[in-house]
Amino acid sequence: MCGRFTLRSRPELVAEEFDRPVLPPFVPRWNIAPTQQVLALRSVGGQVEGVHLRWGLIPPWAKDLKTLPLLINAQSETAATKPSFRAAFRRRRCLVLADGYYEWTKVGQRKQPYYHRLRDDRPFAFAGLWERWEQDGPPIESCAILTTAANELAAQYHDRMPVILSRAARSVWLDPDLDDPAVLSELLRPYPAAEMVAYAVDPFVNKAGNEGPQCIAPRA
Repeated sequence: MCGRFTLRSRPELVAEEFDRPVLPPFVPRWNIAPTQQVLALRSVGGQVEGVHLRWGLIPPWAKDLKTLPLLINAQSETAATKPSFRAAFRRRRCLVLADGYYEWTKVGQRKQPYYHRLRDDRPFAFAGLWERWEQDGPPIESCAILTTAANELAAQYHDRMPVILSRAARSVWLDPDLDDPAVLSELLRPYPAAEMVAYAVDPFVNKAGNEGPQCIAPRA
């Protein structure tokens, strides 16, 4: 599961982590929510480019966005065969850039948010799929984040987690000449729990419009 995430790292740190691709302008974010723009990398014409994509994939055959389910996540076990994702799985894969994500679990009568990040706090990449939708008006480029079974740490809060790709897996995932679902599916594994941390944060983050460092401040 991935319902909100952060990309609060400075642009120069993000560029360095991902081998200095050309990135569009962006500002640090502490509470990125579905339907908002996310920063992603994709391979086009043999070059890796940075783009902004709408979080919530719109299949190219969709007719009415008002009735379309909000496709923010795609299960890695079925994405290669589901109609909404299978074409993108073969030909339009991307890296959605982040440095942490939130998960909620029920504590008494309330939902408590927990923030997950890498132990060294560096930026990372979710495995993503993207599509281009064209009807009346300007085209919309959108994406979804792949999920997998939770590792031992994430499983304390949810049975699913977003797919975080290792450095070695990133270039394979973006390879435009690779379209074998079996090979691609091997990349979609739970990230090692020993390399991650998670902690409770203030319910301030529960409101999608709230931003700033308070979102990830540890809760006493």
